[in-house]
Amino acid sequence: MSEKHAVKPTNRVAVDVGGTFTDIVLTQGTIQYSAKVLTSADAPERAVIAGIDEVLHQAGLDFAAIDLLILGTTLATNALIERKGARTALITTAGFRDLVEIGQEDRFAQYDVFLQKPRPLVAREWRFTVEERIDAQGTVRIPLNEPQVVALARELEALNIESLAIGYLQSFINPQHEQRTAEILRDLLPNVTISLSSEVCPEIREYERLSTVSANAYVQPLVAGYLQRLQQQLRTRGLRVQPYLMTSGGGITTLENGISEPVRLVESGPAGGAILASNIASQLGLKKVLSFDMGGTTAKICFIDNFQPQISRSFEFGRVHRHQKGSGLPIRIPVIDLVEIGAGGGSIARIDNLQRLQVGPDSAGSAPGPVSYNLGGELVTITDANAQLGLLDPARFAGGKVELNVSKAAQALVQQIGEPLGLATDDAALAVTEIIAENMANAARVHASELGKQVDSYTLIAFGGAAPLHAARLATKLGIDRVVIPHAAGVGSALGFLWAPVAYQAVRSFYQRLDNANFAAINTLLATLSEQAKRIVQQADAGADVSLQRSVYLRYAGQGHEVPVALESDTLDEQAVIALHERFTLIYRQLYGRSLDHVAVEAMSWTVTASTTAPEVTFPAVVEDTPPALAITQREIYSPQQQQRIQVPVYTRAHLRDNLAGPLLVADAETTTWVDELFAVSRTREGHLLLERQTVKGAAQ
Repeated sequence: MSEKHAVKPTNRVAVDVGGTFTDIVLTQGTIQYSAKVLTSADAPERAVIAGIDEVLHQAGLDFAAIDLLILGTTLATNALIERKGARTALITTAGFRDLVEIGQEDRFAQYDVFLQKPRPLVAREWRFTVEERIDAQGTVRIPLNEPQVVALARELEALNIESLAIGYLQSFINPQHEQRTAEILRDLLPNVTISLSSEVCPEIREYERLSTVSANAYVQPLVAGYLQRLQQQLRTRGLRVQPYLMTSGGGITTLENGISEPVRLVESGPAGGAILASNIASQLGLKKVLSFDMGGTTAKICFIDNFQPQISRSFEFGRVHRHQKGSGLPIRIPVIDLVEIGAGGGSIARIDNLQRLQVGPDSAGSAPGPVSYNLGGELVTITDANAQLGLLDPARFAGGKVELNVSKAAQALVQQIGEPLGLATDDAALAVTEIIAENMANAARVHASELGKQVDSYTLIAFGGAAPLHAARLATKLGIDRVVIPHAAGVGSALGFLWAPVAYQAVRSFYQRLDNANFAAINTLLATLSEQAKRIVQQADAGADVSLQRSVYLRYAGQGHEVPVALESDTLDEQAVIALHERFTLIYRQLYGRSLDHVAVEAMSWTVTASTTAPEVTFPAVVEDTPPALAITQREIYSPQQQQRIQVPVYTRAHLRDNLAGPLLVADAETTTWVDELFAVSRTREGHLLLERQTVKGAAQ
């Protein structure tokens, strides 16, 4: 963002590339335009360009008129969850080939005899080792065996490896061997992308570090290729500003940083949704919010307290065992703390070999898509089930981009679900939606348990193309009484991008005991991290004021996990250490109910976050002189409560003023909200839909 963009940009565009749909939003103050197009999975930039063209046409503008462009994507997330990344190899220290498979040497479900651990991203035959060793102080104990590295190049070339992760022991202290290995292999394998753990994740804990660098390498060719092609096409069409990227931590960064560290983009789409939910929570004065984002491929759930989502240093993707902690693969990056599962409109339903109905995590995506898209898809999905139940308007689905073939979906439901289970067509469709609702509810319960939260005390904010259809049922299962469907819910994550600050977090592990701290070394490290973070932020926004937040991860000596504590001064000295120790003791007592005052305190990792001020939030103006609520049409739907087909009214959001009891549908341009018999709906002054439970709490679970 150049100096001229430090002034409020007039034409602001945000694009969220999902696994099924690409969402685009253009705002001009309180005027807003939006579009939803099918993602072109083979070349995502096509859908991005087409969607931007559409909103620019709506506004009567061209590419040169864009003042700000922010891009986010779930491509990396979907590639990880569906295991559709590059052919990736891993090089590590001799003797540690199987570290990514050994993991923590624990069982996340101790008494489950059928437990299956998550598969590493890199198969064993593509994991290689090199003789080298650096100790915990950074001293070289065994020099790098360069002839082995040269020999590996020939083997990697023969295997047609596309991307390479390099992670040696202790490289976060001394990256010399990783850097030399990369230097040799870049000369010998110029077409292979290379990721170094000392750059992607310079922190202790080899398993998490190797898992993170493997994930970065796994998605890098996909993400880098897309971003480079997109940048070229945007320039060709006259874009005069530098595009920015949404990161998993809730900030935006440069295109160059996204290409070099695509793992930081893994949760970029969901992060935009969490920002949207946080701002709506603030606008409506809701201090406890559960954000629910469901698109075509995945569903994301995030707890937001006091208008702020929690930022974590790590998360797991692809949990394979009932959403249980430890059953996924770890990634250590700054990320908004949320849980994501393979549950979207395109999630595929099937009968397993035990005659059980399973839904997801794999998705039909945009090509071939659900059966009802009539684009060649043959496997039943959630969208097909919703179409059969009557919840979707075949002619207006996705803003009219896709005309649904309901009869074809019904035929597939009968053949694939109904006949094997002995269910009628409507009951087969209902079974699919019930399974996915329970999957999402269970994920929310597990996440609440991990965070120590009581889920039924929260308000559900639901957005994304599919979430408003399932929000009422999910709320009922969770015991939640109030649901908010935001304005522009169908493109909610993209809208959230426009409210994010430019931000970057730099981190490095550096072990110190507070009672014997090396102040000079610590202050040098903090200065280096500050310069790194500030430089990256200023590359994106040269004219903005940049604030720095420093923190350190502390623990009592001998413990296995740390607690983040803010550093309140730019440098560390004896007085600052005393204050830091006191804050750590207070935080530890709040978390665990006691402190260990006789035990020394250790510092493990240091972080510096640089950020600009978040943009001011604006919402489209609400027209108050609309006529009373009038149904625009009637639609036949299958009612789960009444177990039969009934006629329900369909309203538009603009004409919805009174408090109306369900069952009914509210049609928006990019999504539809289903209000069942247990809820009533009204429109808030800000233009959001408010669903409130009309039955006794806990009924009809």
